[in-house]
Amino acid sequence: MIIDTHAQLGIVGVGGEQTRWAGYHQRLFGETGRDFSQAVKANIADMDAAEVDKSVVVAVDAETISHFKVSNEEVAKAVALYPDRLIGFASVDPHKGALAIDELERAISELGLKGLKFIPHLIELCPNDKLMYPIYEKAQELDIPVLFHTGTQFHTGTKLKYCLPIFVDEVAVDFPELKIIIAHFGYPWFAEAMAIVQRNENVYFNIAGWAPKYIPELVITYMNSVLPNKALFGSDYPMLPRKRILAELRQLNLKQESLNKLLSENAKRLLKL
Repeated sequence: MIIDTHAQLGIVGVGGEQTRWAGYHQRLFGETGRDFSQAVKANIADMDAAEVDKSVVVAVDAETISHFKVSNEEVAKAVALYPDRLIGFASVDPHKGALAIDELERAISELGLKGLKFIPHLIELCPNDKLMYPIYEKAQELDIPVLFHTGTQFHTGTKLKYCLPIFVDEVAVDFPELKIIIAHFGYPWFAEAMAIVQRNENVYFNIAGWAPKYIPELVITYMNSVLPNKALFGSDYPMLPRKRILAELRQLNLKQESLNKLLSENAKRLLKL
């Protein structure tokens, strides 16, 4: 079984065509991004072409600061269409206070979503901002993983300072039972990200959004040595076709055991599949 732990739904979302990065989203999602049904079908077709069995698809709630949202309902609707293929991750806007906590409870308990996603630069909060802490307490109570965008990004007019992986370390220490995923291995701060994953039992990292032939050698070394149980396959579809990612992964100097853990075993354990 191959499990993609990080993909976009593939739709433009509410406000997506009015943001400063509308052109970027248009290039990324294309015409199918305006049609929910077509976007979901394209996502499944990409999975089929790569022989990927299951994929996480993520919501985005950045309404207060960025006026942008891919709703939990839309993610749940996609999962309902393909319940054996898609796994939904919720998103909530911390600026909404108690409403965000209520929404997380609803997304997990009623909509059946299985994790939580934050894009720090779109909400203009570092992961260790104390405004986030009540949400982490709820996520820990619900026993769901939290996925953070970390590292560089391409949303025009947003600030990279919110995306440094070092901020995740404080969250991991303060919430030792909370499972955390550092997305994109924190590039260009990947050495820092590897250190955070190594020192915190509850922290994982994924390789989403990267053509494997460009993954830094240090990250591959960690996947093969001290962190084989912490690495997760992710595509960040539609950034790259999953078929290309998997073909390039199989060309890397990865031990077969490390590859099996990356593609399947670690995600099974984390997502309780």
